[in-house]
Amino acid sequence: MKAGVFLYPWDVVGDPDAAARIADLGVRQVTLASAYHSTRALTPRHPAHRIVTAEHAAVLYPPDPDRWAGRGLAPYRQSWTPGDDPYGEAADALTAAGLEVHSWVVLAHNSRLGAEHPDTSVVNAYGDRYPWAPCIARPAVREHLVDLAAEAAARPGAHGTELESCGWYGFAHLHAHDKVAGVGLGDAAQYLMSLCFCPECRQGYEEAGADPGELAAAVRRALEPAWSGAGSPESGREGIEKLLGPGHADATLRWRGRVARAFQEAAVAAVRAEAPPGFQVLLHADPAPYRTGANVGVEADHVLAVADGVVLPCTGSDAAREAVLGPFAGRGGVRAANFGIVTGMGGSPRTLERDAAHAASLGADQLRLYHAGLASDPDLEAVTAALSRLG
Repeated sequence: MKAGVFLYPWDVVGDPDAAARIADLGVRQVTLASAYHSTRALTPRHPAHRIVTAEHAAVLYPPDPDRWAGRGLAPYRQSWTPGDDPYGEAADALTAAGLEVHSWVVLAHNSRLGAEHPDTSVVNAYGDRYPWAPCIARPAVREHLVDLAAEAAARPGAHGTELESCGWYGFAHLHAHDKVAGVGLGDAAQYLMSLCFCPECRQGYEEAGADPGELAAAVRRALEPAWSGAGSPESGREGIEKLLGPGHADATLRWRGRVARAFQEAAVAAVRAEAPPGFQVLLHADPAPYRTGANVGVEADHVLAVADGVVLPCTGSDAAREAVLGPFAGRGGVRAANFGIVTGMGGSPRTLERDAAHAASLGADQLRLYHAGLASDPDLEAVTAALSRLG
């Protein structure tokens, strides 16, 4: 089973031993960030630093000035890793070590974009803006993200790309000093808190048969028990229908599904137009279409007709893995099982061999390991041992 790891350019740039160390894990592929959101990242083995603070979402290569000239929305450049093209420098080193490099592109997740251009953001039913979540129904946002996908994905020498957040982002967000866990919000309530009420989305709900004002009021009523302490544990489409009513739920799901599918089609088409023949395009995905975030909700048949496959979150219990992989069983395309390998971040590198075998029995044909740059030495040793036995 082909295995790959995720990596940031700053894990490699300035560390002459990094590429060989990654190759020695027994992986064939590195998915290397070319466009990424803000983060604070540990670099436990780098000879020059231990912490990298990526202060805002940025591209990790020099963007094409002709592509972005005169545009209202354009990608931000990074300043925290030395050099003009840290992605390219890292990719060259990894390729020289015999590794196949694929780009890693984060799309609808950009807090600086929302801060500087508030009209790009998702707006919830209370009128609160989510600056980290660009609304993909906004034409200017969609145009910007599609062009970003094409440029950031088809980097020189890349064999493929993995598009993260290629769909709706919403309420859930690992924000700096997050303080939103005081109220229990189940899966369905998270969806309600992720519904956007910007002008385009309000018009979309109306076209889908729901009065946007009544819908926003229905969302607020449905969430009131959660704010008063009763919690809101409902989950799944059934939970959404219970909270909103079937009519309102159906209108939101139809509108958001149509927007997400169109965005995914446009982004993948733009990447293919820019990339050489044989370039592989995968989406980080979740088989529940209403889900938002890094692993966007998709419809299995649709996404596999658009992209070459999916990367699916598989850390956790057998039941969770079955729920994620099951809808893609027997449908063709790449089904890469993504496992956390950082113990301190909830990963389980010491059960990787067993968990990967279980994923393979459910139809997974590749592995992705998150994240080789963040993992401790013992975690990486466990990964190396597991991959040597998996073959």
